[in-house]
Amino acid sequence: MAFISTAACRSCGGSSLFPILDLGEQPLANSYACPSSWTEGHHHPLGLLGCAECSLVQLIGTVEPEALFDYYPYFSSYSTTMVKAMEELSERVVRELSLSGDSFTVEIASNDGYLLRSYQERGIPVLGIEPARNVAEAALRDGVPTLVAYFGRETAHQVVRRHGRADVVHANNVMAHVPDINGFTEGMAALLKEDATAFVECPYLGDLVSGTAFDTVYHEHVLYYSLTSFDTLVRRHGLVVTDVERLSRHGGSLRYTLRHRGAPVAAAVKELLAEEERSGMHGHAYYQGFAERVESVTRKLFDLLSGLRAEGARIAAYGAAAKGTVLLNHTGVDIRMIEKVYDRNPHKQGRVMPGVGIPIADPEELVHDMPTHVLLLTWNLRDEIWEQQRAYRERGGRFILPLPEPVVL
Repeated sequence: MAFISTAACRSCGGSSLFPILDLGEQPLANSYACPSSWTEGHHHPLGLLGCAECSLVQLIGTVEPEALFDYYPYFSSYSTTMVKAMEELSERVVRELSLSGDSFTVEIASNDGYLLRSYQERGIPVLGIEPARNVAEAALRDGVPTLVAYFGRETAHQVVRRHGRADVVHANNVMAHVPDINGFTEGMAALLKEDATAFVECPYLGDLVSGTAFDTVYHEHVLYYSLTSFDTLVRRHGLVVTDVERLSRHGGSLRYTLRHRGAPVAAAVKELLAEEERSGMHGHAYYQGFAERVESVTRKLFDLLSGLRAEGARIAAYGAAAKGTVLLNHTGVDIRMIEKVYDRNPHKQGRVMPGVGIPIADPEELVHDMPTHVLLLTWNLRDEIWEQQRAYRERGGRFILPLPEPVVL
């Protein structure tokens, strides 16, 4: 499996790259294996570089997308929080843009169709574009038209030839995954009608750094955006960020509203650009101390878990997410310390966590097993899980929140 080191910025092509973080060798975060065939698997270097010219933060190197996304174990519909949020978003977009049965909505990286279904329920024609065949098949079974393809220039032109250009394009948590980000953005611009709107969500670099959220760094996440680096990228392809919204999802995200160049820009965009300028986010100094905080949190979490085990605690974890793979592997926590990881996604149940071999089980087993403590790997879904596992808590079970500082809840 090829690993390609980053020699130039993936956005501007500049060569002025500086180191930010080194997480050592890590397995592919979503490479869940069956217990009978489990090995520690392939590990690849994982770390971050910053671009001094356009401020984009990116991985030190990449694995070919086919190894990551041809088969994908993440299904958005298993997150109640995400489904509800996307229903609310579609309702708002239909209302504010006055969409009708004559409109056309496209989602890039549409997963199992969880967002597009809510548009269909409102009578809006849709098309999903999804590279993972297993996930796309789930959408197709639910009646969501889906093209199995990686998105870029050629795919955009193919869609326009067959269906016409779109009134609305969604791209949720995909632009972080794309090595050829210029081809992707050019394709998105080609897909949009002249007066159309795109809504793009990405984890926010500022929140990653301030929250010491190193577990959101993994091989699928090639790029890490500030508003400044994102705006620079899209303007290169004739688009402009006309509005921006702060979201709490994934430890802190931004939702960008994009239109073709010439559209008016909201005050929120100008204010956040100015805030990033004041904070020094574009330079090396902004990241000084970040790597030290990561190692400090890592040590504290390992010491907390080790101490609990020494006192006789039985520890499990919740959320077999990619961020959990990174957290466990970098912390050095494996099957000797954690008994199971519980996850609602049946496509992960019966498999093991990459690199550490911890089995993944149905959350229905949690109250039966009753570990004394559960490490919350999907800390970004804390409120949802807290409510779902009320019975466990009422019987005395305790959750451990790992970030930004380890704490027993």
